[in-house]
Amino acid sequence: MAMPVSTAGIPEQNAIPAPLMNACFVLFVINAAFFPAAFSAHWWIFDEKGLGIPTDFVNVWSAGRLVLDGHPALAYDWDTQKQVQIAVLGQSYPGNFAWHYPPPFLFVAALLAHFPYAVAFIGWAAASLVPYLAVMRAIVGRPFGLLLAAAFPVVLTNALVGQNGFLTASLIGGTLYLLPARPVLAGICLGLLSYKPQYGLLFPLVLIAASQWTVFVTAGLVAVGMAFTSWLAFGTESWQAFFHWMPMFSQAFLTEGRAPWGKMQSIFALVRYFGGPEPLAWVFQWIMSGAVAVLLALMWRSRISYSLKAAALATGTLLITPYLFLYDLMVLAIAVAFLVRIGLSEGFQRYELPALGLAAALLVFYPLLGAPTGFGATLIVSGLIAGRCGLWRRRAVPSPKIGLAAPYELR
Repeated sequence: MAMPVSTAGIPEQNAIPAPLMNACFVLFVINAAFFPAAFSAHWWIFDEKGLGIPTDFVNVWSAGRLVLDGHPALAYDWDTQKQVQIAVLGQSYPGNFAWHYPPPFLFVAALLAHFPYAVAFIGWAAASLVPYLAVMRAIVGRPFGLLLAAAFPVVLTNALVGQNGFLTASLIGGTLYLLPARPVLAGICLGLLSYKPQYGLLFPLVLIAASQWTVFVTAGLVAVGMAFTSWLAFGTESWQAFFHWMPMFSQAFLTEGRAPWGKMQSIFALVRYFGGPEPLAWVFQWIMSGAVAVLLALMWRSRISYSLKAAALATGTLLITPYLFLYDLMVLAIAVAFLVRIGLSEGFQRYELPALGLAAALLVFYPLLGAPTGFGATLIVSGLIAGRCGLWRRRAVPSPKIGLAAPYELR
C-alpha cells in the first residue's frame, strides 16, 4: 500500500527496539497458535458434542438468515432472533445476542448467511482481518506494522467471538491514514463506518475544526447512500424495527446491566462496576466526552503533527462512548500504530515502551480479572499521546513558511 502523503522532513527511521519486537513476536505466536488449538479442543465454534458455542457471531449469521428468508425486520426482534440462533447452534443459552446494527449492515449479514455457519464464522474473521493488517502496515510505514497488528492482544478476543472489531479498526485507520492526501477515499471509509455510528461522533467535529470539507461531504453522501440502498433492499419496516428496538437495547445494557459491567470498557461501566448509580456514571461519561471533544477540536486546529492528531482521534472515539466492549478496543491498535510510527522515526522515550507493555498486559489479563481493564489501557495510550504532544510543542520551531497543509503530512 503506497504512502499517499508527503514524507519530507521525516527523520531517518531507527531500528525496531528489541523489547518491542520480542513482545510482539510472542503475542503473535500466542494469537496464531490459539485458534487451531482451540478448534481442535472444542473451545471455538463447536463444543465437544458438536453443538455451536454461543458467541456474538451467531446474531450476525441469524440476522442474515432472516434476510434470506424474506424477513429482515425480524432480525431486530429478540425472541425471533433467539429462535433462529438456537436452531443453528443446536442448543439454547441464557440471555440474548441481540441484533442492533443499522439496516445497511444486513448486507454483510446476508452475504455471510449464504455459507454454512462455521465457514461464515472463520471466513468473516479472516476476511475482515485483511484490511486491518493492510491499514496497520500502511500507518507504521514498514513491514513491522503487520507483526504489530497481528500481535495486538484484542485480536484473539475479536476473532474468538466473531465480532467486527477488525472492520471498525480498518475503517477508522483507513480514514485517518488517507485523510491528508486522499480525502475522497477517507470520506468513503468514514461513511462506511456509519454501520457503527457511535464511533463516528467525533469525526464531524474535527473535520469542521480542520476545514476538511471534502471528507465531511463524501462521508455524508456515502452514509446517506447506504441508508437509502438498505431502505430499497429491506424496506421501511427494517428501519422502523431498528428505531423501535434501540431504546430497549439501551435500557437492557446501560440501565439494567444485563451484560456484566466488567465486560464494558468505558468510564460509564467503570463507575457502575464499582457500584455507582446510573446518574453518577452518566455525569462522569458526559464530563469525559465533553473534555475529549473540546481538546480534539483545539488539537485539530493546531500545528501539532498529524500522526498525533490521528492517534488522539482514534483514542477519543473509544473514550466518548459508554457502550464499549473489549473487541471494540481493536481501534486502540490504530492509535498505537501512529505512536509506533513516531517512535520508529524519532526514537522512543524511555517510558513509552514500558507503558505500552502495561497497556498490553491490561488487555491480555482482562479474562482473569473481569474488570474494565481496557479502559485503563485506553487511558495509558491517551497519556502517551499527551506526552508526545508536549514534546512536539517544546521542539516545534515556529516558521512563517508553514502553511495549513503542513500539519497534514503524515509525520
